[in-house]
Amino acid sequence: MHLAYPAVLAALLFCTGLYGVLARRNAILVLMSVELMLNAVNLNLVAFDVWLRDRLHSGQALTLFTIAIAAAEIGIGLAIVLAVYRNRGSSDVDRLRDTAETDEAETVPAGDDEDDAPDPEDQATAAAGKAKKAEATP
Repeated sequence: MHLAYPAVLAALLFCTGLYGVLARRNAILVLMSVELMLNAVNLNLVAFDVWLRDRLHSGQALTLFTIAIAAAEIGIGLAIVLAVYRNRGSSDVDRLRDTAETDEAETVPAGDDEDDAPDPEDQATAAAGKAKKAEATP
C-alpha cells in the first residue's frame, strides 16, 4: 500500500476540519470539525503504523487512546453547549463572545476611578449588557 493515499486523505480531512473550526459559528459544528481533525490524525497514525511495520503497533495503540480522549471531549463539550444554549438561547460562538465582554464591564465596581464621577461610557456598556441579559432570559 502506498503511503500517499491515506496521507492525502488525512490532509484533506484535517483541512476540512480546520476550515470548519475557523468559519463556523455554531458550537456543535465546531465540535464536529474538531472531531474531523482528530480522525485525520488517527488515520495518519494507523497508516504510518502499517507502513513502518511496527511490531508493537504503537500507532494503533495511540489511535485507541486518541479515540477514548475524543469521546470524553465530545461528551463534555456537548454538555457545555447544551448548558449554554439553555441559559443564553443560542449556540452561536460569536454571540457568546460578545456577551462575555459585556459581562466583564458589568462586574467592574463604580467608584474605583480617581474621580468619583461615573463614566458615561461605562454606564452605557452596563445598560447594554443588562438589556441583552433581559432579552436572553425567558
